[in-house]
Amino acid sequence: MSSILILGGTGYTGRRIAWHLLESSDAEVTIAARRVDPLKAFVEELNREHPGHRAAAVHADAADARTLRSAFRNHSLVVVASPTTPQADLVIRAALEEEVDYLDVQLGAGKLSLLRSLALSIQESGRCFITEAGFHPGLPAAMVRWAAASLDTLDGAVTACYLNMGKALPHTPAVDELMEALKDYRAQVYRDGSWTDPGTLAMREVDFGRDIGWKRCFSMFFEELAPLPRAYPTLKELGFYMSQTHWVTDWVVTPLALAGLRVAPKATRPLGRLFWWSMGTFHRPPYRVELQVQASGTRGGGPGTFKGVIAHPDGYELTAIAVVATLLQYLDGSARKPGLWMMGHLAEPKRLMADMGALGAEVFSEPSRPEKGDVEQEATPTA
Repeated sequence: MSSILILGGTGYTGRRIAWHLLESSDAEVTIAARRVDPLKAFVEELNREHPGHRAAAVHADAADARTLRSAFRNHSLVVVASPTTPQADLVIRAALEEEVDYLDVQLGAGKLSLLRSLALSIQESGRCFITEAGFHPGLPAAMVRWAAASLDTLDGAVTACYLNMGKALPHTPAVDELMEALKDYRAQVYRDGSWTDPGTLAMREVDFGRDIGWKRCFSMFFEELAPLPRAYPTLKELGFYMSQTHWVTDWVVTPLALAGLRVAPKATRPLGRLFWWSMGTFHRPPYRVELQVQASGTRGGGPGTFKGVIAHPDGYELTAIAVVATLLQYLDGSARKPGLWMMGHLAEPKRLMADMGALGAEVFSEPSRPEKGDVEQEATPTA
């Protein structure tokens, strides 16, 4: 039986990952956090709701390598669900030293750069390290691969996200991590064989359908997109776009936050609170997170198209669902491969979508069934 430790397991995302893991697998789950009282109370709650007394508690401080190594010991995998990117070096090296596998849901160019610098050590140790997990990053590359599995060739794949979690949107330390990520904001998309300039913003109108309708969307680059043109040589267009929200957020608060981060890089906390206040104050229904991919190519000797949608009212829950759907493949061994991987390239996409639907996300596609036999795309390791 696998034993999974969740670092930051009492946070918004960590709690949901723990619950879904116990609900959908037979794994043993250890919740690791700094504060002991809420930790014990949460573990007692998990054991009341799930059979087998499979949840346990352990104290761990991401800033203390000794407590990390002690907590990680005798586990199969550590899931980093806490916004601890400043301590990424300690956490990653502790996982390597204790010979446990690793998955993170963190944002940050520094974390990814560190993991890439250790990729050879990860490979040689036989460990499976999964990074850039969640719904974004995480799902955009997986959704492109989902589309590709329903087409014979892939010529274009545009992914887009509508993010509107409503007035009950909780402010958590993850907002600081988001602000840190905005310092490295890049806007390029792939067109006609090359990526556009990182500082050149692309805009397009996207039809989210149903009760959302058409939205103006702004380009946003994720590292998981970079290997896709090599995986699909026929690609001529590729990109990720974030939809408009409210004019105050889009044209006042967001530019102010980006400018503020350039002038005062350490002002992530106040700028993050301003951004989150705007998200919760001005936005109007419908409240949900929705990602879609619109792809074109060929199928059965003629033109083919594919549209796929994933949605959930709660972004924290959607992150947990994407992570646990990936972990189900890890637990049965199909995604337990040595090396450094991005979630969107490791998880088999069609099963990922099916499992996300079973875990509570809304998942559908057009066409729901390809007209020709499925083509499974080989996973692409992180360079």
